[in-house]
Amino acid sequence: FTMHGPNGMNFPNRIVYTEVVRPEKLVYEHCDDEKPENVSFHVVITFETQGNKTKLTMRSVFPTKEAFERVVKEYGAIEGAKQTIGKLEQYLNDYNLNNINYKNQTMSRVSTYLNFTRNTEGAFHFYKSVFGGEFIGGIARLGDTPMPEGAPQLADADKNLVMHIALPVLGGHVLMGTDAPESMGFKLNFGNNMHINLEPGTRAETKKLFDALSAGGTVTMPLTDMFWGSYFGTCTDKYGVQWMFNCAEKA
Repeated sequence: FTMHGPNGMNFPNRIVYTEVVRPEKLVYEHCDDEKPENVSFHVVITFETQGNKTKLTMRSVFPTKEAFERVVKEYGAIEGAKQTIGKLEQYLNDYNLNNINYKNQTMSRVSTYLNFTRNTEGAFHFYKSVFGGEFIGGIARLGDTPMPEGAPQLADADKNLVMHIALPVLGGHVLMGTDAPESMGFKLNFGNNMHINLEPGTRAETKKLFDALSAGGTVTMPLTDMFWGSYFGTCTDKYGVQWMFNCAEKA
């Protein structure tokens, strides 16, 4: 598989699964992409039931100490594993929240990806203050991203920018974002052709979210009872993102 970075870089990987024991264990080899016969490291993942929870244990074995240190230091393997497990936790939470039958149904989810020039982190802390919750897998930084051979080095001012961030909002919907600075060749323009549509369950929650998101921004249409039956309004937040509110609860 190939991981695609937000700045267009590609990171090829090859995984060979050697053992799958449902639902207890996965065993696989992480191989050299160009020479699949060369195993980079060996991984065993076990799943143990503990009451109403599951204990996940991931063990990786490397051929040498140097190989282990290279993967940790150059590729951020430990932080990457934490992000992966964090995403797994969110994936399972979504199943529970939406009462999805794991055996008989597949899961679909819509998310919204936002780009900012250099203030993604500030915007997402603002959204976190509105919706609560935690960032899925923490915040990945551009400076923590392994650069392919021959790629230009990041400027010091860009290393702390956000490579990826994700926040659950309502009904399993997830906001995701990344910084897209001009110093890396991006030309970002916020248009007026996109709204993030929220459908809270009550008028009180709708008003609370509307007031929080419009604070410091612009109310483009106050909350109003519309002819199609919704309590409806729109606003642009202080970061330039447009929000739409639709609540079906009657007054």
